[in-house]
Amino acid sequence: MRVDRFGVSAPVLAMALAMTLGACSPASEEPASEEPASEEPAAPETEAPASGDAAQTQAAAPEQETAPAERDYPVSSAGEIHDRTLTLDTHVDIGPGYGTDALDPGEHTHAQVDLPKMEEGGLDAAFFIVYVGQGPLTDEGYADAREAAEEKYRGISRMLENDPERIALATTADAVEEIAASGRLVALIGMENAYPLGTSVDDVPMWAERGVRYMSITHFGNNQFGGSSNPDVEAGEPAEDPGLSDLGRELVEALNANGIIVDVSHVGKQTMLEAIELSGAPVIASHSGARAVYDNARNLDDEQLRAIRDNGGVAQMVAFRGYIGAMPEAVTEGRAALAAELNLDTPEGRDAATPEIIAAYQEGMAALRAEHGDVDIAVLADHIDHAVEVAGIEHVGIASDFDGGGGVGGWEDASETPAVTEELLRRGYTPDEIEMLWSGNVLRVMRAVEAAAAAE
Repeated sequence: MRVDRFGVSAPVLAMALAMTLGACSPASEEPASEEPASEEPAAPETEAPASGDAAQTQAAAPEQETAPAERDYPVSSAGEIHDRTLTLDTHVDIGPGYGTDALDPGEHTHAQVDLPKMEEGGLDAAFFIVYVGQGPLTDEGYADAREAAEEKYRGISRMLENDPERIALATTADAVEEIAASGRLVALIGMENAYPLGTSVDDVPMWAERGVRYMSITHFGNNQFGGSSNPDVEAGEPAEDPGLSDLGRELVEALNANGIIVDVSHVGKQTMLEAIELSGAPVIASHSGARAVYDNARNLDDEQLRAIRDNGGVAQMVAFRGYIGAMPEAVTEGRAALAAELNLDTPEGRDAATPEIIAAYQEGMAALRAEHGDVDIAVLADHIDHAVEVAGIEHVGIASDFDGGGGVGGWEDASETPAVTEELLRRGYTPDEIEMLWSGNVLRVMRAVEAAAAAE
């Protein structure tokens, strides 16, 4: 049953809209999801297409031509299958003031993920993200990044402390299953961008002790560890990926030693391939798409998907409109006009936005998408299909990037999670395969990384 929701404070929503309308992104970057989100920028579309191989795949995709009447598992059984599937979303961002009265995930909020929405949508587990945007490689920049990471971690800790009967932290794959079996929701922690570590990897054990179980090497813009999928060329960064730095190689080794999965989303191709070659444990691409389906610098080409397969890792296909499909021009133009009409096209206007104005913006965007088309859940499934065809069913999973720009038509927030299971069932995936995509493959990788760390 869908419960009526109430919103968070206007300042929090206004800060989210700054990212939504592109205020936190370079002018050349594509705007992110129209829903309120965190400060993560959307992806540029200016990079030249990557070359993708057409080599034979190791595992074939599920049959798509099967007539509905011939399926062993009709779509009508989707609800039952979803209820018994352990669902794990590998990328959920958190907003300012998380776990406070400003944004209390224990209540219904305007965020795409809160505990009530997880319960309504049968989303059993999620990686909540310690995200820090890339800044200058200076002592001051590192200090600011460290404090930003600390505040994100404090927010996740507040959520866990506020609702211990509803959600608990898991630091192992076994704990994920045990907490879910107890009837509680499961929180895991991922760290997006290793930038806050500064000029050494000395803090990696501390973050592991706190519960971080994956860490991405970079974000938008190169950093001290390696190259980004989206270098800041306007700031003078080279368009060509420089690969892992010496410190980046130390990072991969430190993550392996401390049981933290190396995350290659947002990472340049050369840096990513070098990290995979160096890693003694499987890696994860926590929230990426398939570049052969939609050419975006944030997505993985077939060579990268095969590299993840050969490493034993997993590529999580992301439900982020701007990364996985082209928005109709009428929607893009209408979004700009709507923002101007509601005075949301300036930082001052966004700061002054009331919940009513933000609701009007959301309603207007929904109307535009309904009239002109949308990047929807079927497009997400196209990316899943392609990744399965190239890498094999054992090496693919699902991520939303909710509250960081994510969301597609049909899966706009955690309460709509069953729609993903329904779409997968419609395409011929079996319940066992759906379980692998939702959680089984990630838990396998977690166990392998745990074992590799214990063996050191």
